[in-house]
Amino acid sequence: MKKIYLLPILTIFFFTSCEKVIDVDVPSIEPKLIIDASFEVLFDENPVVANTTVKLSLSSDYFEDEIPAVTNATVFLTNLSDNSVINFSAVNADGNYEPTTSFIPEDDIEYELTIIHDNETYNGKATKVKSAVINNIEQGDKTLFSGDEIEIKTSFTDDGTKENYYLFNFDYNNFTTIEDQFLNGSEYNFSYYIDMKEIELPSTVVVRLSGITKEYYTYFQILVSQSGQNSGGPFQAVPSSLLGNMINTTKEENFPLGYFHISETDTFTIELVEKN
Repeated sequence: MKKIYLLPILTIFFFTSCEKVIDVDVPSIEPKLIIDASFEVLFDENPVVANTTVKLSLSSDYFEDEIPAVTNATVFLTNLSDNSVINFSAVNADGNYEPTTSFIPEDDIEYELTIIHDNETYNGKATKVKSAVINNIEQGDKTLFSGDEIEIKTSFTDDGTKENYYLFNFDYNNFTTIEDQFLNGSEYNFSYYIDMKEIELPSTVVVRLSGITKEYYTYFQILVSQSGQNSGGPFQAVPSSLLGNMINTTKEENFPLGYFHISETDTFTIELVEKN
């Protein structure tokens, strides 16, 4: 019996005595402006409504837990067809900017977003991208490897007249992107799985289907793969090497992070319940 216990004790002593504390010196990086301006035009609502919030924050060092909000910027949007301007104001201290007047992005109109922060000007342009309509969404019975997933069975029909790219938001920061290369003009059925540990059942989930550009499709794929679908959303911690479509016109080398995009969006509400 003594021999059975002696080896673990010696092993623990050996590794404890050899343990060293190593301080890793992570260089501090100059904060960059993060721009989350993903507008949604909810065309299935009557009347039509739009989510047009511009969220501004600053990048932080790797080991920092908090993302600093930007509350002292000037934000406005220009309709490039008639040069009319929509001003935005900070709603509170969380870095969210809302239009000061009611605003619904129009079809086939290019808009330019301008942000002025720390005496530097940032610009980006976008035109609303059309979306498909969700045919049906229902809860399925299948699971993946762990058995702790909820299946959401989804169906929509692609517009066959053009090349399309889509972004699905399954709530709780669950996203997936789809291109119509192999489903052009046809109905597409697929299943998406949500980890049961992320939600408390029963739960009401609003699924969003947005039309996006090819550039935003590529950007979002890289964003999610590098940042993860964490609790704060993919824009919560944008990789410092990932460039969007916003440009610093004052100081080009001090480029911002994030994206300006306008999507037509369809929604579908489903009640998820626990199944035996």
